[in-house]
Amino acid sequence: MLRRPEPEFLLPEKDFEPAYLALYRSGELARRVEEARQLLASCEVCPRNCRINRLANETKICRIGRYARVASAFPHFGEEDPLRGWRGSGTIFFSGCNLRCVFCQNWDISQQPAGPELRPEELAGVMLRLQEVGCHNINWVTPEHVVPQILEALLLAVEEGLRLPIVYNTSAYDSMHTLRLLDGVVDIYMPDFKFWSRERARRYLKAPDYPEVARQVIKEMHRQVGVLKMNEQGLARRGVLLRHLVMPGMLEETRAILTWVARELSPDTYVNVMAQYRPEYQVSDNKYPEINRPLTLDEYREALRIAEEVGLWRLDERWSVRV
Repeated sequence: MLRRPEPEFLLPEKDFEPAYLALYRSGELARRVEEARQLLASCEVCPRNCRINRLANETKICRIGRYARVASAFPHFGEEDPLRGWRGSGTIFFSGCNLRCVFCQNWDISQQPAGPELRPEELAGVMLRLQEVGCHNINWVTPEHVVPQILEALLLAVEEGLRLPIVYNTSAYDSMHTLRLLDGVVDIYMPDFKFWSRERARRYLKAPDYPEVARQVIKEMHRQVGVLKMNEQGLARRGVLLRHLVMPGMLEETRAILTWVARELSPDTYVNVMAQYRPEYQVSDNKYPEINRPLTLDEYREALRIAEEVGLWRLDERWSVRV
């Protein structure tokens, strides 16, 4: 049974409506679809700013052209409790990525094209099928590089009856332009703040500007939707749910990130302090020996202690479900 939220974080179901419905009724959602589509002509969809013509199916860093690729879509029961509930989070795993994480656990779909290309009407159909099977939300996983394609599909899905809240499940390497297009579209932002230092972002993500970008976009997400609020049954309805993957030997990164979250966002921020790190992808080939080991229980306990020390208290702790 999900925990009932504290009164100050309760958003009664009778008062909830997915944010995108108001934009749809006003015609603003259709306008944003057109603006987003134009970003593909000289691509500025993410901070890479590759300037290629994805409308002509050109590809570069993310390896995705005109249409999004979907690796899988299903009711996911491994997400945080407020998202998975009892019928699952309707996850859509998009192929490709604008980062090059050397430890990526989904490298087989993030670092190479995987799954079929879906036209907008096909992607809309995926969202509607997840609603039909009873999922509590639509969870866009790794959407940073395909926001225009997603918005095209969302417009069609709404016209066909989509009414579930939207979860934007991101690495936080997003464009401020696309985030402004998503203002009033996304109900729940779920960014993963990975690294604080430019040096580690350069070495492990191949994106030295990642920390500055993440700080800027997470603050914008918080401005749009605030701290996480739930309905009477404990299901997430609106707000920021922040993730931080604790890395072996890098507790100073954890301290810097969690301190910033408590001070610059709110100590009421819902934070999943994740223990799921394991050596994968290039790390498992011993190219990065300093992180070629699992996280220890002592390291994870210290990460939780740090979170409490800096004032964070809405914590999701799940060492026992590590894989």
